[in-house]
Amino acid sequence: MARHPKAPPTLNHDQIWTALDRLAARAGLSPSGLAKRSGLDPTTFNKSKRVTPDGRERWPSTESVSKALAATSSSIDSFVQLIGDSARTVQSVPLLGFAQAGTGGYFDDGGFPAGKGWDEVGLPSVNDEHAYALEIAGDQMKPAYRDGDVIVVSPATPIRRGDRVVVKTRDGELMVKELKRRTARTLELQSLNPNHIDRTLAAADVEWIARIVWVSQ
Repeated sequence: MARHPKAPPTLNHDQIWTALDRLAARAGLSPSGLAKRSGLDPTTFNKSKRVTPDGRERWPSTESVSKALAATSSSIDSFVQLIGDSARTVQSVPLLGFAQAGTGGYFDDGGFPAGKGWDEVGLPSVNDEHAYALEIAGDQMKPAYRDGDVIVVSPATPIRRGDRVVVKTRDGELMVKELKRRTARTLELQSLNPNHIDRTLAAADVEWIARIVWVSQ
């Protein structure tokens, strides 16, 4: 009996988008950051653009992929490698703009991502299933973080003196600081921007605190 040749493997929708997420992460960018660097609309690679309003899968255009490769100085061969299993160290985490995160409704009482409005981004694995990413907007955190940087926050990672942290107060204020000292009663925080004052908060006024474990720069 004659053998039929084995059909070549086909690409699926998730593989292509995952490869774009990995391409962005390798360049230290969010999907919107990659789109902006590629000269595209910032929402081109966002998760919300990957499915049409009526539920059909939307594929990235060849032109947009080509521009993304050019913007990151990557070859088509390297993009193909990102489609395969060689990049499993990338972890998909929820992504939100920092300013948006401070408006409320995006975290539960423990500081874990909750509610709707989160996007998704592939970034280096941090071994925390509850990790999430925040995209910095503006220069209020310079020189530590710049506009477009993405910070990965890990609620499960222990915090020590000198760590950079995200702090949420019971009044709803969200801030990024460096932990100077922590006692049972107070939290002493150093501002990342020398033009901003340091903060001392009563422990009772802090809803949650989480460590920043990675930043794209």
